[in-house]
Amino acid sequence: MSTPSEDIKQIAHELINQLPNGVSWEKLLYTLQVRRDIEAGLADSRAGRTVSTETLLAEFSLNKD
Repeated sequence: MSTPSEDIKQIAHELINQLPNGVSWEKLLYTLQVRRDIEAGLADSRAGRTVSTETLLAEFSLNKD
C-alpha cells in the first residue's frame, strides 16, 4: 500500500519543519530517505515479506551470540 501524494507532501513538510535551521542538503535527503525506508519496511512486514532472524543468520552462516 503506497502513501497518497498529498500525504507524502504533508509528511515531507512535517519532517522539514522538525530539522534545525541551517540543515544541509545531505541531512535533509538522508532524513527523507530514512523515512521512505522505514515506510517500505513496515509495508513489507504487513505484507508478510519478512524472514526470521534465525533464517537470516543461517543464510549468512552467523552465530546468534
